[in-house]
Amino acid sequence: MLTPSDTPDWRKMSQEARDLGLNNGVAVAGSAEMVAGWEQRSAEMRRWHPSHLDLRYGSRERNRIDFLKAAEKAPTLLFIHGGYWQNRAKEVFALFAEGPMAHGINVALIGYTLAPDATLDQIVGEIHQGIDYLAGKLPALGADARGIVVSGWSAGGHLTSMVLSNPNVSAGMAISGVYDLEPIRHSYLNVKLGLDEAMSRRNSPVMQTGGAMKPLSLVVGDAELPLLRQQTSDFAGHRVKYGLPVTYEEIPGANHFTIMNEMLSPKGRVTTLIRQLFERTAG
Repeated sequence: MLTPSDTPDWRKMSQEARDLGLNNGVAVAGSAEMVAGWEQRSAEMRRWHPSHLDLRYGSRERNRIDFLKAAEKAPTLLFIHGGYWQNRAKEVFALFAEGPMAHGINVALIGYTLAPDATLDQIVGEIHQGIDYLAGKLPALGADARGIVVSGWSAGGHLTSMVLSNPNVSAGMAISGVYDLEPIRHSYLNVKLGLDEAMSRRNSPVMQTGGAMKPLSLVVGDAELPLLRQQTSDFAGHRVKYGLPVTYEEIPGANHFTIMNEMLSPKGRVTTLIRQLFERTAG
């Protein structure tokens, strides 16, 4: 857990400091080039697995799922992309299927409508809709139809926590997520999100009484911005407070972007935690 000196009070920060305290792109030199590399490698990954791309789960343009099949009757991980709910797309993240697929785990990547074209309430609703669609589709895809493990990075980590309650989800793996939206509401990020206090609170897992009684693994890099490290630490504490299954780890030396290498590698820590979640919930 974080030490007191590591935990700035966002309410006492200037607007500029708070904005910078949430801006991963500025904090990590070369992050734009890193993401461009992800996109290039992901395009290759999608070319290698062309059979089940852009499966439509809803009526809006981004309501699509890419299903990358590892093996017959294999279990399925659903991955939710990040970008502060207003940037990026599932197509950028296909390369991170490599780690889980090396262990015989199918990986589905879900797209969703971005802000400001959708509110956060609507985005959460779309992810639920996509999970329900995927669960019904798994038998036809030759996959194990039992519980889906959901994972996500950054905003996708938040969305993972918000859909853990879905009856088709058996466990969650949230990477560098956001679990208290009040700092977001008072930052530059809210220009597109348009959060009011009520929407912020109902979509903030740390503000809810209890939560889903399902295993949840939380990870964050120890080189990430302090406000974001605190988000994960505080949510882990929230889960412990209510007696909910949770593990919490800080990945040594990882920043907001390099932490994803731990999912890319078959031997990475995130990949290992994903495998452990499937083992815990099998059968």
